Amino acid sequence: MLKFVPGEDVGLLEHWPFDAPESDYVMVAGDPVCHGRLDAGGPGHDTRAGIWRCTQGAFKCTEQGDEMMVILEGRCQITDHATGEVLRLGPGDCAFVKDGMRVTWEVSETVTKAFMGWKPGGY
Repeated sequence: MLKFVPGEDVGLLEHWPFDAPESDYVMVAGDPVCHGRLDAGGPGHDTRAGIWRCTQGAFKCTEQGDEMMVILEGRCQITDHATGEVLRLGPGDCAFVKDGMRVTWEVSETVTKAFMGWKPGGY
């Protein structure tokens, strides 16, 4: 079992570069750097769960999989390109994004999230 508590250490994370072609990353502002860890699932599985952390900056991407997330620390906003809807998120907030959504992430304070994702046919 794992328990993630806002403001507490989440353990070791590895560098996750913005290099997944299917996500079509476009840097918008700053020089954000991401780290993460999969605690379950991942490549070849329909589900994945873990931790993701990103430093300040902004980028556009296409979400890979339906994903439920909980912000553990930091602040960000996510803008859905199709609808213009903006989610402003901080510690304790929970959000859901859909597979294939084109979004802009704007990270104003290094953000750490716990996530659970699902993608039919696998990641």
